[in-house]
Amino acid sequence: MDGVNERFDFTLPVPPVADLGRVHLVAIGGAGMSAVARLLVQAGVPVSGSDAADGPALEALRAAGAGPVAVGHHAAHVEDADTLVVSSAVRDDNVEVAAARAAGALVLHRAQALAALMADRRRVAVAGANGKTTTTAMLVVGLDAAGAEPSYAAGAEIAQLGTNAALGRGAAFVVEADESDGSFLAYRPHVAVVTNVQPDHLDFYGTAENVVAAYERFADSVDPEGLLVACHDDPGSRALADRARASGRRVVTYGFDEGADLRVTTSEADGLGSRSTLSRDGRTLSLDLLVPGAHNVLDACGALLAAVDGCGADTDAVLAGLAGFTGARRRFEVRGEVGGVTVVDDYAHNAPKVAAVVGTAAAIVRRAGGGALRVVFQPHLYSRTRDFADAFAVALAPADHVVLLDVYGAREAPVDGISSALVGDPLRALPGERTVVVGASAEDAVSQVAAAARPGDLVLTVGAGDVTRLGPLLLRELAARSAEHSAEPAGSSRPTDSSDSSQPSDPTDPTDFTEGGGAR
Repeated sequence: MDGVNERFDFTLPVPPVADLGRVHLVAIGGAGMSAVARLLVQAGVPVSGSDAADGPALEALRAAGAGPVAVGHHAAHVEDADTLVVSSAVRDDNVEVAAARAAGALVLHRAQALAALMADRRRVAVAGANGKTTTTAMLVVGLDAAGAEPSYAAGAEIAQLGTNAALGRGAAFVVEADESDGSFLAYRPHVAVVTNVQPDHLDFYGTAENVVAAYERFADSVDPEGLLVACHDDPGSRALADRARASGRRVVTYGFDEGADLRVTTSEADGLGSRSTLSRDGRTLSLDLLVPGAHNVLDACGALLAAVDGCGADTDAVLAGLAGFTGARRRFEVRGEVGGVTVVDDYAHNAPKVAAVVGTAAAIVRRAGGGALRVVFQPHLYSRTRDFADAFAVALAPADHVVLLDVYGAREAPVDGISSALVGDPLRALPGERTVVVGASAEDAVSQVAAAARPGDLVLTVGAGDVTRLGPLLLRELAARSAEHSAEPAGSSRPTDSSDSSQPSDPTDPTDFTEGGGAR
């Protein structure tokens, strides 16, 4: 609990991808690991893998050229492997890991495998407690619109690209850099974006000071001739920028604050998006977005600077790409609408993220007038719930109706005395009128929210656990209730659902790029 990964030294160089030989990935079906597997296959590397259960992700990998892809773990699966790739969630006592080490195979963390893939590209890494997935996705879309054809590995599917990872023909390779286990030190980027520096993952880092120290090491890992892009509005990121400038590094900042190099001078909501004016070196720029909230405006500014200043892309082309950005999976993702009730799903799992998404949703409801904001929130990790319960309560306070599911433990065992009541009790004590339900089952949450919902309401399902599965259930329940109260045939009210069969069956898989079920 000091922020040092005892299993992997991420400061060591990794061999180029051509020297990895045959690569076997343990837990290959996870969202993050399957993306690494796809990239390796596209790079012409022989790839095999294994996972505890079969499913669409494994079938897709087999179809893409990986194989054999086995169900279950066995030492025989790694007999021909030269390199084994794991996440920190895969333990050293895994039979395949033990066998590979005994045979002398190279064992890499998935971040190190990505670093090997990035070796001959212009490496761009996006880090931060909040917003790194969206910033990564925006950067990829902006570079793509500018004709840069980047390679990328993002923490969620990018809507208009239909995937979270691909090898492009251009010079840039953009990766979402996960700080949760210290693995963001593996990339040694030419361009780094830091959206914010805030305490999280204290089960790994122990203290907020250790978190800051890790980001300082990340900034120090940027190529000496490279670029650090930092959010000026966040005190931690601004301090990191000041420190990097003092050391002689090239730094550009963005934000609403007057001191930012790229400053947001005006911003107003436009439907579910926004229209903003930016100022840079006396030039005025227009930034139009289809996604809502000031946090998305900031993410777009970080992406713009990384694309233009870091990768040499054309400003107007990148802005045009950002104007068409339709979001990333589980980032304020509209799942559907029934009878005037809109259902939105979001991956937010730490207090600042929850505050951003709930605040944005509340503003949308207020502008529309007459509706209520109803939130189903699933706390993620017992340690995080314990450490930040009061902050979660404040983050949820703008909602009119909050249903708190039980804590999703992910990699952690239950802890006596740690439950969603730690969030519910201080939430009830905050000023304002709201309904708060603590410890509801998923089924009860769906029933209660659907029964209370009225036209004009916005329903949010929020969290990094399996709360995401409630969106379609809510839509079906809303449709059923609408049919009961309608003179039209029962089938006349049909929910729209943005989910599809290509979505990972378990978005909280512990091998996800993002922190999810425990990206260690």
